[in-house]
Amino acid sequence: MASTPAGGHPPVVRMHRAARVEDALHEIVERRLRNRGWRPVITAYTGYGAPGWARVMARVVLTRGTQNRKTLEKVRGWRSFTSSPVNNAVVRIQIGDSITETRTDRSGYVDTRVKGDLEPGWRSARLFTEGAAPVEAPIRVVDPETRFGLISDIDDTVMVTALPRPLLAAWNTFVLDEHARMAVPGMAVLYERLITANAGAPVFYLSTGAWNVAPTLTRFLSRHLYPAGPLLLTDWGPTPDRWFRSGQEHKRNTLQRLSREFPNIRWLLIGDDGQHDQEIYSEFAHAHPDNVAAVAIRRLSPTQSVLAGAIPGPSGEAEAVGSGGKTWFSAPDGAGLWSLLRDTDVV
Repeated sequence: MASTPAGGHPPVVRMHRAARVEDALHEIVERRLRNRGWRPVITAYTGYGAPGWARVMARVVLTRGTQNRKTLEKVRGWRSFTSSPVNNAVVRIQIGDSITETRTDRSGYVDTRVKGDLEPGWRSARLFTEGAAPVEAPIRVVDPETRFGLISDIDDTVMVTALPRPLLAAWNTFVLDEHARMAVPGMAVLYERLITANAGAPVFYLSTGAWNVAPTLTRFLSRHLYPAGPLLLTDWGPTPDRWFRSGQEHKRNTLQRLSREFPNIRWLLIGDDGQHDQEIYSEFAHAHPDNVAAVAIRRLSPTQSVLAGAIPGPSGEAEAVGSGGKTWFSAPDGAGLWSLLRDTDVV
C-alpha cells in the first residue's frame, strides 16, 4: 500500500492494462445481471484471530435469485466464474456487540482485521451486506498461551495431485471436485496426532490455490478427517501491477504475516519436495528461527516428481537431516513422518 505524502493527496496508482480491462468487464456484467434480477450473496471463508481481534475473509458475488448459498458452495470451480463479483459493496462485520464496516475490493473480496471480544476456540463473525442474507464466518481464535502450530501446503502434501504443474492451476480453478482427489496416505492421522499431543495447536492450510475453490477444499479436508483450520488462498487473475499473482510471494508474505500475528508460536512447516516449499520454508526458517520448530517434507514418488516438474529424488525410507539450524524430516507419507516426529521435542 502506497503512503500518502504529508499535506498531499494519495499518489495515483496506474493500474495494469489487464486489471483495467477486467474491471470494465465486471462493471458491465454486474450492471446487466442486476437488471436481470440477480442478487448479492456472501460466501464466508474460515478466518482466524486471537482474543481482541480477528481476520475475517469473505466474498460477495451476484447470483440468480433461485440459487441459495448451500447450493453455490457445492458447485465446481468453473461454475464460480458464472457469478459476478460485487465491487465496493459495504459489508458489516459483527462480533458480539462490535460492528465493523468495510468494503469489498475490485474482485468482491473482503479480507480485513477487526476488533472483537473473542474467547479461544472456534467462534464466529456475522456478515451483512445490502440485498443478501447474513452469513456466519467461522473464526479460529488462538489462545495467547499457545506455543505450537501447523502450517501445511495442500497440493501433493495433503491431497495427491498427480497432474503436470502447468495443468494444476487450471484443474484446481475450473474442475476440482473433492471426490476426484485422493488424500496422501497417513497425513490426516499425522495431523490429528500432532494436535492431540499439542492441545490447542492451530492448523493453517497455505496454498497458491484460488479462493473460488475454498468450499471444495474445505469439504475435501473434512471428508478425509483432516483437522479443521483456515485456508489461506489467493485471488486468481490480474493485479494492479501484473497479469497474475505470484503464488510463491503469496506463501512468503503469509508466513511473514503469521510470524507477526503470533510471535510466540513455533510452527511445524509441512510441505512437499515437488516445487518451491523447501526453498520458501528454508528462507523463512533462516529469517525467523524462533518461529520454526521443524520442517516436515513429504517426498513425492519418482512419477509424481516428474509430473510436478521436479527432479526425482530418493524415494526410500524416512530420514531426518539438519539444515539451517533446524531439523528437516523427510518421508513419502504421513506414517513415515510420524515415525520421525513422535520421539522429538516437536511432539
